[in-house]
Amino acid sequence: MSVRGATLGALLPALTAAAVWAADDPRRSGFDFMSAPIQALQRDDTQNPGMLWVSEGEELWKQRIGTDARSCAGCHGDASLSMRGVATRYPSFDAQAQRAVDLGARIQLCRQRHQGAAPLAAESQALLSLQSYVAFQSRGLTVAPPADPQLDAPRERGRQLFFRRIGQLDLACTQCHDANAGRRLGGSVIPQAHATGYPSYRLEWQNLGSLQRRVRNCMSGVRAEPFAFGAQELVDLESYLATRDRGMALETPAVRP
Repeated sequence: MSVRGATLGALLPALTAAAVWAADDPRRSGFDFMSAPIQALQRDDTQNPGMLWVSEGEELWKQRIGTDARSCAGCHGDASLSMRGVATRYPSFDAQAQRAVDLGARIQLCRQRHQGAAPLAAESQALLSLQSYVAFQSRGLTVAPPADPQLDAPRERGRQLFFRRIGQLDLACTQCHDANAGRRLGGSVIPQAHATGYPSYRLEWQNLGSLQRRVRNCMSGVRAEPFAFGAQELVDLESYLATRDRGMALETPAVRP
């Protein structure tokens, strides 16, 4: 079944429920801070622009590439079955690389190790499409960071980054997303920094982008030098954010202002 066919059936209720959880949970997805028209745009897969990347990812999933002429489907089969729940568990620890990796890095490692293919360019349409397609299979499921002690150090480094003041404006992530969530900054509502919808389509970008792109934008906003795409610092921060998101539902592909 194609992405579109599945969406119009069983998958649409999963997205509708994506921003709903226990009433006594103070955490709120960025979805709850958006206007009604943007919420409607995310809910409707026939209008959600992020679904274009999901559809492209579905085609790339079946494409034979590399020296081994192997496709993702050749190893993993039907993504709606084999990838169900996978995105909820990233970042995870890669034993061979001996470091934490996010979902995008896992796709890159699979290309190199199992397909004999070169890695895709960071933030490229192809990489975002594959990442979106894989994450889409877990839409509506809850974030479940692995109980792996090897992730303790990356998560702690990420926590320290979240609370560290940086840049010429001398601001930390927590000062906006914890202390001032729900207030406005430059006309936009400040969310709680729950990364449940990435890759996300941002109207500001008129494009789909990764969580790393969003973090780099924030760093530029406080007049700090952004980490390079793929930097371990960004993965560490992603690892910490995943612990903040534990139990919240994935929304990929989310739509944001």
